[in-house]
Amino acid sequence: MKLNELSDNRGSRRARLRVGRGPGSGKGTTAGRGDKGQKSRSGVAIKGFEGGQMPIYRRLPKRGFKNPFSKDFNEVNIGRLQEAIDAKKLDAKKPVTIDALLAAGVIGKRRDGVRVLAKGELKAKVALEVSGASKAAVEAVEKAGGTVTLVEAAPVKAEEPSKKATKKAEASAKKASKKSEEQDSA
Repeated sequence: MKLNELSDNRGSRRARLRVGRGPGSGKGTTAGRGDKGQKSRSGVAIKGFEGGQMPIYRRLPKRGFKNPFSKDFNEVNIGRLQEAIDAKKLDAKKPVTIDALLAAGVIGKRRDGVRVLAKGELKAKVALEVSGASKAAVEAVEKAGGTVTLVEAAPVKAEEPSKKATKKAEASAKKASKKSEEQDSA
């Protein structure tokens, strides 16, 4: 078999419907668009237009607010921590940090940190280093003999620009400086 002999299976690709090609095709004259009017023409943009009347999206009041500075924490219950410790995924003797929770599979992504909540029961003595914890969770951890230390979550590090990109930037800067020197001398 050669590359030029390869083809799709029969019926895997449907041919484009060629509309407006005469009455015999079944899609002639109006080409499936109905009869006349603005919607049968091309370039129509009337979504939300109500014929000069104030449209509903402007009649109704705005509501709500999305805080651009809000933090998105991973919420972990102490019961889930105990499950991970029982399954030997978390070591109770070492401090439980965001990296340890990621490695154990307790949380999926780093996000803005970890907040511990009080649902469930904790029997193991653990040292938690997290971004936040509810009062009940702190009490439950301390009751089991552990400690809760609040730490600021490290921001996710932005990728450094590639060497190729920096070389291009340097080359364009050199060109620009040469041009300006030529213009100054002229």
